[in-house]
Amino acid sequence: MSRRRTRLPLTILAAAVGILCAIPLLWVLTNSLRPGAETFGTISPLSWETFLTLTPNVDNYAALAGTSLGRGILNSIIVSVATVAVGLVICAMAAFALAALPFRGRSAVFSVIVLSFLIPFDAIAIPLADVFRTWNLQNTFTGLILPGLGNGMAVFLLRQFFLAVPEDLAEAARLDGLGWWGIFSRIYAPLARPAMIGAALMLFLFQWQAYVWPLLIGTDSEHILGPVALANMQGQFSVDYGLMFAGAVVLIAVPLVIILTLQRYFIQSVTTSGLK
Repeated sequence: MSRRRTRLPLTILAAAVGILCAIPLLWVLTNSLRPGAETFGTISPLSWETFLTLTPNVDNYAALAGTSLGRGILNSIIVSVATVAVGLVICAMAAFALAALPFRGRSAVFSVIVLSFLIPFDAIAIPLADVFRTWNLQNTFTGLILPGLGNGMAVFLLRQFFLAVPEDLAEAARLDGLGWWGIFSRIYAPLARPAMIGAALMLFLFQWQAYVWPLLIGTDSEHILGPVALANMQGQFSVDYGLMFAGAVVLIAVPLVIILTLQRYFIQSVTTSGLK
């Protein structure tokens, strides 16, 4: 009984925080179903009409067909999927090496990886873009994908999960003649499915929401990504907020569906990554 009384306030608090986080999204969704001229007509004073509309229309979504957002979303999907497919293998192998392979300087390498995800990527984006231009990687999918392949946070998450795998399993496999690659692919990787999914979500979201890097590297219409295409819809002297909000809803919908579908795996990967 006492546990129920303790959990009730926490449940109410969690629900309140969830509602507060959902209110801006509801406002964006509602205004994407209104003409752009009516976006700020119901803000002052606030009322139920600020967040709901009785006459929704999809004209803004239909107008997206005449913009570059469709091409940008397709390019974002290509870049994000390629990053997950290649980057997950790289991060998982790096995490396995840091967790299971004994070699000199392992702690120093891990410290550098931890430091890498503490530094905002935007802080190194401009000098890195100069290097990529020197390598003729501007306006290429390779240039857009490469920076997302080695994600320090994903390596950290997977390494913590791999540390929880009993060392006796690896020792028994080596006695049976299995090499390190076999131990990784047949023992560690299958056991780390929740952590793999969590790391894949990190890699996907890093590329999907990236703005500064695609702005620096993908400057032509063939390699434009979704966030940059959405920003380009803003006119020099006027802004169609209804159209902008409709584009924002489309960009939000893709990762939102993926996260809601795989959220239990992501939560499981985070809650078990510290166990050993």
